[in-house]
Amino acid sequence: MSSKEAMFWSESENSAADCELCPRQCCIAEGAAGFCGVRENRGGILTASGYGNVSAVALDPIEKKPLYMFKPGKMILSIGGYGCNFRCPFCQNSDISIEYDDRARSVKHLEPDEVLALAEQTVSAGNIGLAYTYNEPLIGYEFVFDCAKLIRQAGLSNVLVTNGYICNKPLEILLPLIDAMNIDLKGFSESFYKNLGGGLESVMETIALSRRSCHVEVTTLVIPGENEYDIEALSKWLSSVDPDIPLHLSRFFPRYRYSDRAHTPRETVIKLRETAGMYLKNVFMGNM
Repeated sequence: MSSKEAMFWSESENSAADCELCPRQCCIAEGAAGFCGVRENRGGILTASGYGNVSAVALDPIEKKPLYMFKPGKMILSIGGYGCNFRCPFCQNSDISIEYDDRARSVKHLEPDEVLALAEQTVSAGNIGLAYTYNEPLIGYEFVFDCAKLIRQAGLSNVLVTNGYICNKPLEILLPLIDAMNIDLKGFSESFYKNLGGGLESVMETIALSRRSCHVEVTTLVIPGENEYDIEALSKWLSSVDPDIPLHLSRFFPRYRYSDRAHTPRETVIKLRETAGMYLKNVFMGNM
């Protein structure tokens, strides 16, 4: 398994390391890993232990991210890793985000220059750059940062698909390299986010900061009985940031710990699109 010293951490007592990447602020004992599973304390040094370990590489339509208003009709090379700093019971990719092991993490390894080579090789097939996606990419901040520098130098685009749960300092350092983001806004209450292991206010800050720097679209997975009543307040707030921000409303399908739940009816999403449309200019319905 590859590793690299992590960015954004400080020494703590008894050889522990305080991670300062996301608002969870894990204090990681020597020999242990943070909540995300990929930032480990090795000998008192916080390491990015998942550096370069990828779960998938694919050439996707940009609309699949989903980004509907950033270079529509184009393709983008997409890369994912392992782990997440949330524990969503409705996770649609739990096999790489939550339920994985060390053998899975070491199946494929790529260095940033190899990623760049793949991106450049697929330009002839319509590729515009690199999307960091599938799992939560920002827990692998060091790999994203190193790849993004090379992609930018090559004149290609960097795209982030993220839950937005990151501290302001690392976000502000990364943003100048990012061309577009799709940020999950999973609900619009602190209690809902607490159940996922995160915080709403931090995600709101990420959306607002990112919108000032790059193209931003937002996705909300509509879960019956969970967050469908948040959509009006969510849309109203989003419009206060910028009413031009596209919002994607997606249907929930049974996954992970919610495998026994019913999927979201099409009619629910159609109705919520009308509600969101009272505040936002661009509301889309996904996986209908």
